[in-house]
Amino acid sequence: MATEGNPLDIARLVAEHHEAVYRYAYRLSGSQPDAEDLTQQVFLIACGKGGQLRQADSVRSWLFTILRNCFLKSRAKPTPTPVGALELSLENLPEPEHPPPAIDSEQLQQALDRLSAQDRVILGMFYFENLSYREIAEQLKIPMGTVMSRLARAKARLRGQLFPQLVQQSTPPKTDQTGRQSPVPEKKLPVWP
Repeated sequence: MATEGNPLDIARLVAEHHEAVYRYAYRLSGSQPDAEDLTQQVFLIACGKGGQLRQADSVRSWLFTILRNCFLKSRAKPTPTPVGALELSLENLPEPEHPPPAIDSEQLQQALDRLSAQDRVILGMFYFENLSYREIAEQLKIPMGTVMSRLARAKARLRGQLFPQLVQQSTPPKTDQTGRQSPVPEKKLPVWP
């Protein structure tokens, strides 16, 4: 159904890209209803703005950009949480002695749900869209160094969600006023369903 002002065949566009857009929307939002809403919103916007697409071979990345923008708008908060408020030292994470256990899709989604929208987007762009640092920087209109640091922090937060015992082991022991190590109560790890 291509029209004069809109060169896209929407039915074909949905048929070819619905599954990929929905999977990405689900990873970002963490829920089926939200993913369905986001996917529908993406194709509605694409239908209305099809004339803006310059290159037919970049349809997928164009749809992903629309999806990211819709997701971020839906999660926009008036006051963002400052990164400096985190009590996690990313420099002191130990290398695992044994390979980490396999992670099923549900565990991954639960961990992603606990991350901020910004973390989910940058992880999705890097892992799901397979974009380079430079491409992410261009699309988000931020310096490449910022992309690298945000991605490193997002990976560390995701790792902390999936493997909390690694973060717990890397926390330095607390000391009292005399410099002696004070007893630290054990933290209970979350139980994965």
